[in-house]
Amino acid sequence: MTKYLKIALTLLMTGTLTLLLTPATAKVMRYLMGNPADVNPTLAGPVYNLGGGGPDVDEAIQWMINKVRGSTKVDVVVIRSSGDDGYNQPMYGMRGVDSVETLLITNKQQANKLDTVNKIKNAEVIFFAGGDQCKYVQTFKGTQLETAVKAVIARGGAVGGTSAGAMIQSEFIYNACGSAVETRDALEDPYRDIKFTYNLFNWTNLKGTLIDTHFDTRERMGRIMTFIARQIKDGVSKSALGIGLSEETSVVVDKNGIAKVIGKGAAYFVLGDRPPEVCEPRTPLTYSNYKIWKIRSGGTFNLRNRPTTGYYTRSVKRGRIDSNPY
Repeated sequence: MTKYLKIALTLLMTGTLTLLLTPATAKVMRYLMGNPADVNPTLAGPVYNLGGGGPDVDEAIQWMINKVRGSTKVDVVVIRSSGDDGYNQPMYGMRGVDSVETLLITNKQQANKLDTVNKIKNAEVIFFAGGDQCKYVQTFKGTQLETAVKAVIARGGAVGGTSAGAMIQSEFIYNACGSAVETRDALEDPYRDIKFTYNLFNWTNLKGTLIDTHFDTRERMGRIMTFIARQIKDGVSKSALGIGLSEETSVVVDKNGIAKVIGKGAAYFVLGDRPPEVCEPRTPLTYSNYKIWKIRSGGTFNLRNRPTTGYYTRSVKRGRIDSNPY
């Protein structure tokens, strides 16, 4: 054993090596564009922007900025666990933006750093980039970052996200912490590799929801149907509303709970309001009469007072949907 290896082992056994590595793991990569000072205006939200993945819908991002800022400018913080400052330039070019700062946060230690938390808390608009929702929930849940994002909403600010960044905004979060699961797998076995995270943000107008993205492109209707059935079967809720977001499409939600679809595709609001007939491990799903509202661009859906008409129904029998659900 070499002299240097012996030293390293000694440091590791005493905990000193861990302490020496801590500053590197705690460093948050930050990319700022614009005015570094906080503007701290009075805000008119809260509002939300849920993106379906693929190319972002700039109109929806501008919508949430406009809804909260009044006639003043706002500071935007982009949160991500990988990537770089790709959002800074386009967002800084939007109306009413004083600054954009991207924070690359990869672990809980970084999510609890005081300067990072204060930057988030003092922003008016928060945007979660796409990525890995498992990484997001494992990194953010139970941290000061979670508290800071909630503080922005409490002040009347805006929170948005796309793909994984949108999925973590729902009350019931499919966390994708197991193997990748798509529609066929989910319908064949509603429990295999399907896990959920609860009690992250719990936004008022997104209570009882479960968001899925890349929706019709990846044919995820059966997947969200399975996720809905699980919430009811597992006793989490007596009903669950899935929000399926197409790519290049966003659902924006105002402070009154009115959801509007913006972009190229449609959004699907899928309601399960009764127990499934069969939802068991290693057994194909059977669940009758999901209510589905397909809302095209420009249309609205009331999340606070859900409609009782305007839907079509689809059923799953032994793991097969009875007809085209789109």
